[in-house]
Amino acid sequence: MRRTLLVAATVLVLLTAGVSAAFVTGVGPFSDDDAESDEPFPTKTTAPPDDDGGDSGGSDSSDSDSSDSNSGGDAAESESVPPFGVVVDNIENCGQTCRDVTSTITNQQDADSSGVTVYSRIFVGNSTDPDDEVWRGSQAVGDLAEGESYTTTKRVKLSYSEAFAVRQADGWITVQTTIETDDRTLTYTEQRDVT
Repeated sequence: MRRTLLVAATVLVLLTAGVSAAFVTGVGPFSDDDAESDEPFPTKTTAPPDDDGGDSGGSDSSDSDSSDSNSGGDAAESESVPPFGVVVDNIENCGQTCRDVTSTITNQQDADSSGVTVYSRIFVGNSTDPDDEVWRGSQAVGDLAEGESYTTTKRVKLSYSEAFAVRQADGWITVQTTIETDDRTLTYTEQRDVT
């Protein structure tokens, strides 16, 4: 009787240790099976080829040699509008560590954009340290006419250890979105509290 109890307790301890190790390392049923994680990820913001100026923070600078002196406040307004707008439309639970995120990208430029691809990465905490990356995905959009929008839903599924890391960071994540077109690459970074 005692020996059976000892064997059962030993098996229970070993099983608990194995499940805990799988949870901490993110393997087995706790793994993130995102096949895109080995692909290159552009993050450098570049100006279009015909733009003489540089840009900063993900928004392009525009040429200031406008011959129209009556533009007044309109020029200031157009400079403050980023070339693309990215909006999260809806977030739905699809499991304990899973969310279906619906977002829309809008071409806010006065011209069409071709070869548009959107890359997104999520990091734990308030930095973009590659060691803190917990999810990445991309979506080929194609061509976006002036003012046109494109909406898609992506499944963001984290392992239990990744979700635990987000919880340990007080629920803060950093979302880095890179929009790559045939003539420019723009990167936007945003912190969010997901608690």
